[in-house]
Amino acid sequence: MFVYDSGIRLTVADLAIDTRRRQARAFISHAHSDHIARHDYVLCTAPTAALMEHRLGKKRMVHVMEPGVPIDWAGVTLTALPAGHCLGAAMLHVQADGRSLLYTGDFKLSPSATVPAAQPVQAETLIMESTFGTPDYRMPPHAEVLGQLGDLLRRILEAEAVPVIEAYSLGKGQEITRRLHDLGHAVVQHPRVWDISKIYESFGVHLGRYRQWDGTIEPGEVAVVPPRCRLDIPRRRQVRIAVTGWAAEPAAKYRLGVAHALPLSDHADYDELLEMVERVEPRVVYCTHGSEEFVHRLQELGWNARPLGRPAQRRLF
Repeated sequence: MFVYDSGIRLTVADLAIDTRRRQARAFISHAHSDHIARHDYVLCTAPTAALMEHRLGKKRMVHVMEPGVPIDWAGVTLTALPAGHCLGAAMLHVQADGRSLLYTGDFKLSPSATVPAAQPVQAETLIMESTFGTPDYRMPPHAEVLGQLGDLLRRILEAEAVPVIEAYSLGKGQEITRRLHDLGHAVVQHPRVWDISKIYESFGVHLGRYRQWDGTIEPGEVAVVPPRCRLDIPRRRQVRIAVTGWAAEPAAKYRLGVAHALPLSDHADYDELLEMVERVEPRVVYCTHGSEEFVHRLQELGWNARPLGRPAQRRLF
């Protein structure tokens, strides 16, 4: 049903999937920069179309896919399903000639404050991301991490310093803003984060109390900025905090160049990756964006698992 040549292409529908090279027709699972390109014709959800337009400009034709609603594409049935990764993120379910395939893209099975969890279905073939495919990446419960974050912010603010949280402009920036609001904190967002937050709000995702950075910060406010982004706050000490799944590594804060790193992820952790395979019950599993160690573990568990392409996930956030 598909071929892989520096990217995935459905042979049954002549449709590229999340390919970085410009294509005549492509499905885009979500609008992170490593999944989009200036394709001529795009299939994606409405939020992904809006985010892609914000990032690439409006110069392409788009077929908007409603999550859970099948469409006919050249005799093939395609269905976008919630992926739980960021606003608009979707898995792709493909049905053709009695066969079925599920492409996950980046996904998360556990609940989020800003997007619905992934909703997989059974399929004969599963193509899944496996970014956190080693046992080291078992994430602690959100409540535990948020409790640590709340205590950390209290200590920073009591010391009259400025907490600066580093998070991706799309996805993690909005998730942590909503979490901070729930913890009772007012948020100042870097303009790149703020632009994306306005798109979230336009699709009915309420993020709470936040404002755009205007060069000032008030006592008690928490700043949310893209990774390694400078923020000029004269005469105020900044304490940098990274929120990322990579924080499961003990030395993550040193590699990321921050004072603190907390394991909040918008990807499936190791146990969720295994759960995805169990829920889909495929005959064959192809793993992308991760270590082959996960492929070997699936094989040990009795699954027909194979690597697809080389690891491509940048170990940042």
